[in-house]
Amino acid sequence: MGKSPAQPPFAPTVSEEARAVMTPLLAAGSAPEMTATLMRNAITRKAVRAAAASHLKPLNKSRAKRFGVDVGKGTVAGVPVKFVRRRESDASPDRRLLINFHGGGFMVDSGSETETIPIAGLTGISVATVMYRMAPEHPFPAAVDDALAVYRNALSQRSPASIGIYGTSAGAVLTGQLLARIKAEGLPMPAAAGFFSGSADLALVSDCEAFLPSIMGTRTGPEVLADYAAGTERTDPLLSPLYGDLTGLPPTLLMTSTRDQLLSQTIRFHLALRKAGVDADLMVYEGMLHAFWAYMECPETEDALAAQAAFFDRHLAR
Repeated sequence: MGKSPAQPPFAPTVSEEARAVMTPLLAAGSAPEMTATLMRNAITRKAVRAAAASHLKPLNKSRAKRFGVDVGKGTVAGVPVKFVRRRESDASPDRRLLINFHGGGFMVDSGSETETIPIAGLTGISVATVMYRMAPEHPFPAAVDDALAVYRNALSQRSPASIGIYGTSAGAVLTGQLLARIKAEGLPMPAAAGFFSGSADLALVSDCEAFLPSIMGTRTGPEVLADYAAGTERTDPLLSPLYGDLTGLPPTLLMTSTRDQLLSQTIRFHLALRKAGVDADLMVYEGMLHAFWAYMECPETEDALAAQAAFFDRHLAR
């Protein structure tokens, strides 16, 4: 008997555009492994970060043009930020503010503009994306300290009901950690939070991480974040909020996909939030890769970005 024909790599529910983008990505395997040695060497670390920034420049430029957005640089409370705002010559700035934390494993910037440009363009809400200090030079809680400083500054200028926070991948991890820190500091919660393809548990490898190819080389999520966690106990609720008291957190949109290595971690956090009485919604996209909305142009991305924008537009007070 002859061999059965090879099964197609995608379900028929996945768009043709998404298939075209994902086919070479899957053929290439996971992202190159950024070893501890590579990232601890200042010269190679700089090169890796420069390569990541260069790789995203075309997408940054095309999205800025398509969504009618300007990107500027500055500082808030001594922390470097990028300001992302829709071009509106005849309108005053929206009093609402979104604060974003980019992905990149806490080692590189892999989305400070691709994650923010569409949301600013779709909502008209200004976005401050925090260029937080990264590992291995600056382990936990440096990134959270930077995020908190920007959030405190936002609170000094506007109502918490007009502020939202969000992030993808490492940025989602940081979003959860900031919420835990805000609660520990006794500060007002933001109006809403976006937790997009992240983890609230840096201690355990969950199901999807165990059977899907690693996002980065051969390392698990906890291994990738070893330099970030440094000597902090992995079950410390400020590092891994899943181990803490989640009551009182703001309405949260969680987003992931079925080929996402952090699908299980996102689901686990969603369940924990619901058990704590938090208004939490979970959206899971069929057949898509980890954090696809941050770097893929396809109908699924358009839908995901629109859902993110609608969530924040609905929850932030004008």
